[in-house]
Amino acid sequence: MTIVLIATALYLTAAGLLATSVSKGEDAVGRHWLGPAAGAIALHALEHALGWRGPGGADLHFFAALSLVGLGMAALTGLYGANGRMAALGVVVFPLAAAVLLGYGLQGAESSEQLDWRLQLHAWLALLAYATLAVAALLAVMLWLQERALRRRDFHRWLRALPPLVELEALLFRTVAVGFVLLSATLLTGVLFVQDLLAQHLVHKTALSVVSWLVFGGLLVGRWRRGWRGTTAVGWTLVAMALLVLGYFGSKFVLELVLRTQ
Repeated sequence: MTIVLIATALYLTAAGLLATSVSKGEDAVGRHWLGPAAGAIALHALEHALGWRGPGGADLHFFAALSLVGLGMAALTGLYGANGRMAALGVVVFPLAAAVLLGYGLQGAESSEQLDWRLQLHAWLALLAYATLAVAALLAVMLWLQERALRRRDFHRWLRALPPLVELEALLFRTVAVGFVLLSATLLTGVLFVQDLLAQHLVHKTALSVVSWLVFGGLLVGRWRRGWRGTTAVGWTLVAMALLVLGYFGSKFVLELVLRTQ
């Protein structure tokens, strides 16, 4: 639990440093937040690695999966922030990562059925896809807030911490494209490696994931063929992400925490 508490404190420190810079309306947020963020991400990963030393292998139950997605989001935010002007994303992502890590720490690692490499590949692709597309959803919200502020000529200080509208929109679609590829690989490995969808209570999760995949794919096609942008892109991204969250974490919540099945 000590690792969890230290990582949580570092996440919140990084978020606080970023929030201070954003609230001052600084054009360049700087990199003073990178040290605490990198330390938090490393400790977050270490906590999961230590929990996997048992004979059951990687813990992918509800709280563990949620924490791993938070870890992926934090790592992606750190990469974006270190290479551009999207560090402000950490104001939201780092406290979220801290919260899910704390939830995992309080729950503790659970024993898991040993998975062969094929199912482990499917599971890790899924977690990477969810983390990437969750960041895309946050970028969509930031794009909507930026557009709304500009339309109203309500120039908040935090706008200066964001990249130009066109750049933010391009970053959103690049992130969606990467997440779509990962989600496609997730569905493909599921078809190839998961033996019995009915027996494993995976029908509803698979159906919602496929619908989400179609929505994300439709968004990318609309961008390519019709130049979709703005509120259209935001709406499609958030709907697709909501379906994905409902399909994966909604089903895990019901099966593991309500029905108590594994």
